[in-house]
Amino acid sequence: MDPVQALRRTAFLLEREQASSFRVEAFRKAASVLLALPADEFDTRLAAGTLTDLKGIGKSSAELVTQAAAGRTPDRLRKLEDAAGPLVEGGEALRAQLKGDLHTHTDASDGGSPLAEMAFTAVELGHDYIAVTDHSEGLKVANGLDRGRREDQLAQVEALAAPLRPFRLLSGIEVDIGRDGVLDCPPDLLERLDVVVASVHSELRMPGDAMTRRMLAAIRSGRMDVLGHCTGRMVKGGHGRVGEKGRPPSDFDAEQVFAACVEFDVAVEINARPERLDPPRALLRQAVAAGCTFTLSTDAHAPGQLDWQPYGCVRAEECGVPAERVVTTWPVERVLEWTSRRRRAALG
Repeated sequence: MDPVQALRRTAFLLEREQASSFRVEAFRKAASVLLALPADEFDTRLAAGTLTDLKGIGKSSAELVTQAAAGRTPDRLRKLEDAAGPLVEGGEALRAQLKGDLHTHTDASDGGSPLAEMAFTAVELGHDYIAVTDHSEGLKVANGLDRGRREDQLAQVEALAAPLRPFRLLSGIEVDIGRDGVLDCPPDLLERLDVVVASVHSELRMPGDAMTRRMLAAIRSGRMDVLGHCTGRMVKGGHGRVGEKGRPPSDFDAEQVFAACVEFDVAVEINARPERLDPPRALLRQAVAAGCTFTLSTDAHAPGQLDWQPYGCVRAEECGVPAERVVTTWPVERVLEWTSRRRRAALG
C-alpha cells in the first residue's frame, strides 16, 4: 500500500468521524513530508528506522508508513476502515442524486487543507463539482481573504482546471453579511465569482426586527446566490472543538426572509455540518412551504468533512424537501446558469 495514500486515508477517516484537528494534522503533515522526500532517501530512512528524525513525522505516522511500505494495510487504518459505516440512517435517495457541494473552506481561511487536497478528495468521493468558498476579508477570526489573496486563489482555481477535468472546481466566497446588510466584498469581485454564499457571523443575538432587516437587505442586493446557515446556531461546539457549548439560533422573521429568497432566487442552505444542522427542522419545513430552492452543502473545513452530506440528506427528506429544488442535485452547467443571473443583473 502506498504510504502517502495510507496517511491521507487515515486522516480522511478521522475527519469523517469528527476527530479533533490535532489528531488529524499529524497524518496530513507526514504525508506532505513524504511527498517532498526523494525516493532514495525514503528507502534509506525506512531501512534504518530513522523516519522520525524528519520534522513532521512522529512515532504513530512512522509506524503507519512502515506497515504500508511493507505491503500491508496499517493496523490503525484497518481499524478505521472496519468502523467506517454509514454516518446516519436514511437520506440515501437524496444523497444518490447529489452532484456537488457549494460551501467548502481551505487553509487559505480557516480550513485545514490546501485547495488541491480538498478538490482531489471531492473527485475521489465521486463529486462532479465543488465551490471553494473561503471567508471574506472582514471576518478576521477566520483569516478572511483580502482582494490580493482572493486574486491568488482565483489563479489557483484556474491552474487546477485542466488536471481536474471533467470535475469542475468553482470559484466562490462565503461573504459576511454586515450589520447593515451590506456584503463584505467589493461588487466587482463578487461578479467574477461562480458562487456567492452569504452568511451572518457577527452580532447573532441582535433584536429580531434588526436581524430581519439585515438579512433582507443582503438578499435584495441581488449579489448573493445562497443564504448560508441562516440561524447561525450551533448544536455543539463549533468546528469539532471539544467541550464548547452550542449557540442558540438567531431571531428573525422567517416568513419575510424566505419570501425574499423566493423573490430574488436565493437558495436557502441546508448546512450539513453536524454541529450546525441549520436550519432547524421547523424552519426547513417553513422554507419548503414558502417555495424556496435549497443547496445541501457540508461547510467542510477538511477533506474528510466533504463526506458529511448524509447528515443534511436525512433532515431534508424528513422535512419534505423536493430533490428537484436542491441546487446541488443539478449538473454544473445548470448551476452556473443559475448563478450567472448575478452578472446579467449587474450588466443591466
